[in-house]
Amino acid sequence: MKAEKTSDKIGRAILGAFLAALLMKIFLFDFMIAEGNSMLPAINPGAVLLVNKLSYGLKFPLAGSYIIRWAKPKKGDIVIFYTPRGELAVKRCAGLISGTLFLAYGDNGMVSLDSHFYGPVPVDNIVGQVLGIK
Repeated sequence: MKAEKTSDKIGRAILGAFLAALLMKIFLFDFMIAEGNSMLPAINPGAVLLVNKLSYGLKFPLAGSYIIRWAKPKKGDIVIFYTPRGELAVKRCAGLISGTLFLAYGDNGMVSLDSHFYGPVPVDNIVGQVLGIK
């Protein structure tokens, strides 16, 4: 009888830890791997990026806009966002336009597909801000 209670507790603890980790990944932080050369020399291909999903506000997964926004990207912020073509990208914010759009430029301008190519990006397309690069 005690063995069953102990295994139930362990099972609930594992399930609780899994759910907590899942919620953290969905709403708080995520790790992503950089691809391409557009952010050289700041970010090398294959670098692991720590992304803070709460830097600019609260956004539910697959939601088109922020539910609550408490900040907007500042010039120089490195952000992860969906391009107007629907591709996930990492670029540096070069400035806001009318508060709802931002310009995204790669550090390696010679090879970067960025706002020079697809124009300004809606702030609501931002997934999060890069906090760390390893």
